[in-house]
Amino acid sequence: MATVTFDNAQRWYPGNPEPTVPGLDLEIGDGEFMVLVGPSGCGKSTSLRMLAGLEEINGGRILIGDRDVTHVAPKDRDIAMVFQNYALYPHMTVADNMAFALKMAKVPQEERDKRVAEAAKILGLTEFLARKPKALSGGQRQRVAMGRAIVRSPQVFCMDEPLSNLDAKMRVQTRTDIAKLQSDLGVTTVYVTHDQVEAMTMGDRVAVMKLGVLQQVDTPLNLYDKPVNLFVAGFIGSPQMNLIQAKAGKDGQAQIGGYTVPVDPAAAKQLGAGHANITVGVRPEAWRLVGDGEGLPVDVTVVEELGADGFVYGNCDVEGTPSNVIVRVSGRDHVTKGQRIYVTTDPKSVHVFDTDTGERLSD
Repeated sequence: MATVTFDNAQRWYPGNPEPTVPGLDLEIGDGEFMVLVGPSGCGKSTSLRMLAGLEEINGGRILIGDRDVTHVAPKDRDIAMVFQNYALYPHMTVADNMAFALKMAKVPQEERDKRVAEAAKILGLTEFLARKPKALSGGQRQRVAMGRAIVRSPQVFCMDEPLSNLDAKMRVQTRTDIAKLQSDLGVTTVYVTHDQVEAMTMGDRVAVMKLGVLQQVDTPLNLYDKPVNLFVAGFIGSPQMNLIQAKAGKDGQAQIGGYTVPVDPAAAKQLGAGHANITVGVRPEAWRLVGDGEGLPVDVTVVEELGADGFVYGNCDVEGTPSNVIVRVSGRDHVTKGQRIYVTTDPKSVHVFDTDTGERLSD
């Protein structure tokens, strides 16, 4: 096992005026499950490939444990990569696929068989060892790819969107399997995904990236409860946070058109000349329904009924509100399309950001 350190690691592609990764500084603990997440083109896969040695590092360095691997060949870095397309050999059995890297390393047959059998037992693949990949489901193929990584007993697992080819149900099951497997093995893991639900449910910590720059590195719950800027606030959460343009009102309150939103004391102190243009963030579940005329009016356009609860999407004609306001309601609230509802929230549930800089003003 080992720590992983990105020390101002940079990647420039020839012909690009700007670096894809301008200088990544990130410490990953021994045995930690770190998820790199962000929209397409944010540099997360490039960063992972730099760690794996598949992309050249143009500046800075990368360490695995105390060993500088910046210029070490991929095969000598003691990492195992799991790709999104499985990359299995179609003419080989599951057992042969899993043992291939060991065979190339000239590991004795008896040791190879032992390691494959152990990995197959962990992954529930024992009964499939004699099959070819074409006879397996997508989830089973991904487990074979995982098994191929496990048998090598590497210091670090690198996983590049390994669930993106699976259907929704299989994705949920497999992400649970991967998280449990990583916990059981205790191997340092760097996992790349664009799916923030995957990031939130799997990672010990999550690193949110935008244009190659780290925005925030924290536990999933802290990212959700205290996003450091507007980008993280809008990216983390499903459905996403309601972000509403507002003005700094009197007495430490935010003014959305004619509607006043009370904010927490820490943010209230900063409202005024320095932060006149603000953005108020409210999670869908932080809204609560109130009587007619008592809160922000929302004209319901779509209702997603999920059983225990539901999501209401609507428009609000109050100046500064986005085109869609999203409200989570109880499944027994019986909100209907075309209805006008009124919602409010509590100061502790309001996130306040400076619109111009994007920085968080709330505590």
